[in-house]
Amino acid sequence: MAARVSPKDKVEGSSPRLQLILSEMPYSHHSHSGEFCGHAQDTLKAIIDAAVEKKMQVFALTEHMPREQQDLYPEEINLGYSDETLLDIFRSYYAEARRLQALYASEIDILIGTEIDWIRPSSKDFIEDLFSNFGFQVFIGSVHHVHGIPIDYSAKLFADARRLSGNSTEKLFEDYFDLQYEMLKALKPPIVGHFDLIRLKCEDPNMSFATMQGVWQRIHRNLAFTVSYGGVVELNSAALRKGLDEPYPNGEISKEFLNLGGRFTLSDDSHGIGQIGSHYWEVLRFAEEVGITKISYFERAPASKDSRSPGVTIRSTAVSHMQSHPFFASCKPI
Repeated sequence: MAARVSPKDKVEGSSPRLQLILSEMPYSHHSHSGEFCGHAQDTLKAIIDAAVEKKMQVFALTEHMPREQQDLYPEEINLGYSDETLLDIFRSYYAEARRLQALYASEIDILIGTEIDWIRPSSKDFIEDLFSNFGFQVFIGSVHHVHGIPIDYSAKLFADARRLSGNSTEKLFEDYFDLQYEMLKALKPPIVGHFDLIRLKCEDPNMSFATMQGVWQRIHRNLAFTVSYGGVVELNSAALRKGLDEPYPNGEISKEFLNLGGRFTLSDDSHGIGQIGSHYWEVLRFAEEVGITKISYFERAPASKDSRSPGVTIRSTAVSHMQSHPFFASCKPI
């Protein structure tokens, strides 16, 4: 078996051919483990072992940020958790992530981060306090709640949120993208998570947003703002895993972002070892059909000047090169 080339070798310098080979390797910028997330599976170490086995080049650890007492999920309430419990779990996650990052330094480029849950304007103070106590190399800006209600947890909770938007799905979409805009302006996240997550539990998750004028105006506004500060939108394969026709964001949104000059990265949003790299081949085919020719990825590098992602830089590779890599070819449906 050939010796594995470490991420350190890449950063410090190697041949152009080796750089090309490395840049085509798979990566994911969004992951969770059962050790620190109640709706996931497997330990954080098992997750990283699986990523190494799949020859991932970059793997970001992005456990959910702790939330306030009023925002506990049903599963957390059933376990008797409190907001302090979530904070203790997050402290344990951060310590373990740092330990594993050092342990696997010669095998995989691990980025330590978190997935932000923007719930209401007051979330900003809570998040800034989190940032002041933990050093992240990357973070994902996401919206999972509208009117303080989770919109991706169950059809019932989605319906509860819709009732607070006047029983209108279209108005709920508008409220979701307005909340997302608040998050984008306040945090300018390096990675925008599952941009159109709001469609997951609606009656027709494959519907067109462009037919709804108010919704589409908000989508365009959010995409344009993301481009203005240099944010990257993830192509998130979890949507395909959950039965949707297209990844997040869908084709019409991806084309709009591309036309605005936006950049995309690749994420599996894995919640266990069986989901690492899941549906990546379909995502690459989708990217090709939409017209995306390059995929960006984050990696540790001393030249970084972005305060949102200290010690991290953004590189890119051609979609056509990625499709020819053995990992992506192995994901191709039979």
